[in-house]
This record gives sequence, C-alpha cells and structure tokens, in this order.
Amino acid sequence: MQWVLSSKEINFPYPLGLTLLHMSFSSILCFLLTKVFKVMKVEDGMTFDIYVTSVIPIGAMFAMTLWLGNTAYLYITVTFSQMLKAIMPVAVFILGVSVGLEIMSCNMLLIMSVISCGVLTASYGELNISWIGVVYQMGGIVAEALRLILMEILVKRKGIKLNPISLMYYMSPCSAICLFIPWIFLEKSKMDANNNTWNFNVLVLTLNSLCTFALNLSVFLVISQTSALTIRVAGVVKDWVVVLVSALLFAETKLTVINLFGYAIAISGVAAYNNHKKKDGEAKTLVSQNPTTTGK
Repeated sequence: MQWVLSSKEINFPYPLGLTLLHMSFSSILCFLLTKVFKVMKVEDGMTFDIYVTSVIPIGAMFAMTLWLGNTAYLYITVTFSQMLKAIMPVAVFILGVSVGLEIMSCNMLLIMSVISCGVLTASYGELNISWIGVVYQMGGIVAEALRLILMEILVKRKGIKLNPISLMYYMSPCSAICLFIPWIFLEKSKMDANNNTWNFNVLVLTLNSLCTFALNLSVFLVISQTSALTIRVAGVVKDWVVVLVSALLFAETKLTVINLFGYAIAISGVAAYNNHKKKDGEAKTLVSQNPTTTGK
C-alpha cells in the first residue's frame, strides 16, 4: 500500500524521505504503544547476538524494499509494478531452497515457471515500459524476498517468540537509521533547495504510514503460521485487486489484453501452488497420524 504517496498526484518525489518518514512513524508508534500507553508489552528473549545477526538485517532489507519500491513508482505505473511483484514467489522459493526452508521439486519448479511466464507475458504487453523503473522494482523484490526469508529463519529456526509489536519495536529504528544515512547524501540537499517539499497531505501520509505499519505486522503473523513463500504467493491475489483498483483510480493506467492474459497465467500458478500445498499438508498429517507406515 506504500504507493498511495508515490503516485504522481502527490508532490513528494523523494522516495528515501518518504520511506524514512514511514519508519520513523513506526518507531514512534511502537514506543507509544509499549512504553507510554503500555497497550502491548515488549517480550523478553532478545539478545545482542540475535539483534545483530537477525533484527538489523531484517530492518535493513525492509528499508531497502520500501525505498526501491517507492522509487520505482516514479518511473512505472502502479499496475505494472504490481504485475512485476508477481515474480516474488519465484525469488522467495529460490532463496528458500538455498537456505533449506523450501524443498526443490519438479512440481514446484513447474509452478514457479508458470508464474514467471505470466509475469513476462504481462510485461511484454506494457505500453510504456521504463527499464529504470523495472530495475528499481526488481531490486525491491529481491530485498523483500531476503527480508521474508530472514524473518522466517528468526521465527522458526532461532525460536524467537516475539509478538509483532515487539519485532517492530526492535526493527523500525534499525530501518530508520539505515535510511537516514543515504538520505543525508542523496536527498537532503534537494529537499532543502525545494521550499515546497513539506507541502503534502498530512492525513494521507498518516494513513499511508499506518498501512505500512499494519502490513508488516500482518506479514510477521502469517510467516509465523505458514511460510515466506506462502505469503508471497497469496500476495499475488492482493496484487490483482490493486491492479484493478488502480486501473479505475489513475488515468495514466491502461490495461491491454496481453497484460490481463499474462497476469491470468500468473494467477493460475497461484491456484496450482495452493493446491500443491494443500495436498502436501494432508500427506504430512497422514504420516504424523500413522508413524508406523514410514518404517515399512
């Protein structure tokens, strides 16, 4: 949902500054919820080693995801950006296999190939393609895939039982610092030179930051119950909704038959994945209920 302030309707062409505001908002909100109003408690279990090896990398990847994603919207449309994001399951699957979170199989390779083929077809049908925007978006996709894999490792391998607010409490300041340093060198001078930099809609900014905050919390909850690959494949369905809504809201968005056909192929890959995971889950349930059959 970070595209709300990245559209051309909002005069704020500073993706680093925008993302820095997001992370600062999350840091302040977590502090208020845990330390001031005490709505949530920051759970124990965080150690210096885990903070350095897990939390800081997750925060850095989250910052990169938002930064590159917001930058991409300066060059490509919302619709095309969401179509490119359909390639995310492939990136997460490859990284998941490399670290042992996913198992390589012919069925999964076929499903990932179908999704990739759909995205390529949708991209071929794009009317006004900007390769600069594509590069930024693909960089954001890789950063997001790494973030999801690192979060799954933190939850499932290292056994950290932190609630989402606790994770955001630790992660948001890291993301803000990771963004603050490049912001000083890349955008601060430009923003200082523009007297109208801060003339934006405060309500839209607040709502946008809340969406980013809520999205990250929901991602942590889903990963703790399923996997990083599952949430990204399910995200393709969400992207479909964004594509259709953006086509109605933004005048510059134009859908072609090839766009729709390619994205339909990607959605068929999502359906195949859901069916595959369902059968795999049923098989594991049968094995756990009848452990003696595995020894025959």
